[in-house]
Amino acid sequence: MTPVPSRLLIIDGHAFAYRAFFAIRKLSSPTGSATNAIYGFIKMLDKLQATLAPSHLLVVWDGGLALERTTALPEYKIQRPPMPADLAHQIDSLQRYLDAARIAFYCQDGVEADDWIASMTRQAVAAGLPVVIASTDKDFMQLVRTGQVGLVNSNDKSEKIWTDEDVRIKTGVAPEQIVDWLSLLGDSVDNIPGVVGVGPKTATDLLQQFGSVDSLYTRLGEVKSDKLRANLQAASGIVQRNKQLIRLKDDLADVWPLEKTVLQTAEPQPLRTLYAEWGFKTLLAQLSPETEQPSLFN
Repeated sequence: MTPVPSRLLIIDGHAFAYRAFFAIRKLSSPTGSATNAIYGFIKMLDKLQATLAPSHLLVVWDGGLALERTTALPEYKIQRPPMPADLAHQIDSLQRYLDAARIAFYCQDGVEADDWIASMTRQAVAAGLPVVIASTDKDFMQLVRTGQVGLVNSNDKSEKIWTDEDVRIKTGVAPEQIVDWLSLLGDSVDNIPGVVGVGPKTATDLLQQFGSVDSLYTRLGEVKSDKLRANLQAASGIVQRNKQLIRLKDDLADVWPLEKTVLQTAEPQPLRTLYAEWGFKTLLAQLSPETEQPSLFN
């Protein structure tokens, strides 16, 4: 039998919770509390485990905005609406589930999930452990390296693990150019303005011609359009600031040892208690009353 290769699966917790919350609109516990995000999250996580068979698993929750980014751009992510109350009430329950399933999770105030994911990814790759990141956040395209770091985007119906080539097909540039690409383009989701008149195609064309933002500004006179050249010149400071905002910090000092993310076998009783509380009859029935089961349910 061919041994199953080791792999670290990192889940972007809030991205998963939001998707589960909006995918299942009406579900509640016997006491009337909303459970749609909890149930959807569990099913999505089970499906990923069944597909990817990770040896290591980690869920990372967002701990708020990084001070460096809000200092550089006070408007950073300021336009985002507050989390829906019914979803906010389920986050603690999701963490109770992860505890019961013996799945590692992390959250720290003032630490953006993206940065901690990037730092854990760097550590794993250095140790020779391939990583798959499950998130809809386009910033993670900058981390993709074929054979080392893949990306699973739940908005991608193919459900494949993205490689360098998939990033190029999506954007027209290599993963190593994503920070520069987004710096030119801006990111409306994060409230980061880009260069006036520069859309995805123009940003791609510029990077295909010049290779990088630094090279572009060194050779700005080679930009044929007078209007585009003027807009780039006017936005030079914005583009350099954007690079600092968009580049994920992969050097955080408090990352865990990889041993803490090794997938554990869950004991049925804590899960049984939670499933009964939430009214998850199907999941409850799938738990054996006599033997321990992994945290993956078919």
